[in-house]
Amino acid sequence: MADLRQFEALRAVHAEGSVTAAARRLGWGQPTVDYHLKNLERLVGAPVLVRSPRGSRLTPVGMLLLERAQEILTLSERAIGDAREFSALGRVRLRFGTFATAAASILPFVAGSVGDLGIEIDAMFDEVPALVDRINRGALDAALVYTVPGYDLPFRPNVVTMEVFRDPLLLAVPVGHPLASRTSVDLAAVLSLSDERWVFATSAEDAMDRVVADAFAAEGHVLDVAIRTDDFQVLLGMTAARMVVGIIPGLATAAAHPGIVLLPVDDPSFVRSILVATPAEDARRRPSPAVRHLVAAVRDGFAAVQAGSTQQ
Repeated sequence: MADLRQFEALRAVHAEGSVTAAARRLGWGQPTVDYHLKNLERLVGAPVLVRSPRGSRLTPVGMLLLERAQEILTLSERAIGDAREFSALGRVRLRFGTFATAAASILPFVAGSVGDLGIEIDAMFDEVPALVDRINRGALDAALVYTVPGYDLPFRPNVVTMEVFRDPLLLAVPVGHPLASRTSVDLAAVLSLSDERWVFATSAEDAMDRVVADAFAAEGHVLDVAIRTDDFQVLLGMTAARMVVGIIPGLATAAAHPGIVLLPVDDPSFVRSILVATPAEDARRRPSPAVRHLVAAVRDGFAAVQAGSTQQ
């Protein structure tokens, strides 16, 4: 079996151009570097170096080994680093902001998952513009936010975002509506609803509403926004009453809604990208270890929600 030190010796010789320089780089004696390279050659059954008075270079076999060795050494170093960070975590408390539909879907799962790692969550709920502001001011350690393609959130340069889920946007129409018999709609069908009354979010900057309003504006239409609400149950209730039509994210439709037909929109703009935003901890723009565990738990939570909805 290969020894990681054999790969380290091979990488150092390639980088330095000689066994002597590789030994200095590694802090080993030259005989130690030679020993590991010769053992590697015996294991492979072919030379990995071409030696000359001017130095050493890798053979084609050595180059093939180096390519694989780089991957193995990187994974090994990452595993050790992650283990050290994990052991150093202790008890950590994260200030975590999220919008309501995500909190209802995954927050219990996330809190339980990171709690097993010694990470406690202080959760607060708000709309996306307020969450962006809190992250920019450093008032939160991480926040779950969303946007849609082509609409960047106004984060400061030191803020890192990581996509954790893609949530389809659905057109909500009442039973009996001319589009209700379809299984999905395209953008042209959505644009045919220019004379309908619509329900939008309270904030005029909501990304889900902007993608709808901008699509209609491109065709010269200004929508009649009859109701503004951030409560999706109100949206669905008003739609069932045939008062409005609207766009609703998939996460808000876990339960059955009598009187409503929800239609996927076959257009890449009609999806919201759910992100975890956090201030970068170092020059490499890496989140803290605790936030990285949080991101993994959030992704697992959304995967569990998606798996549950598929099975229903």
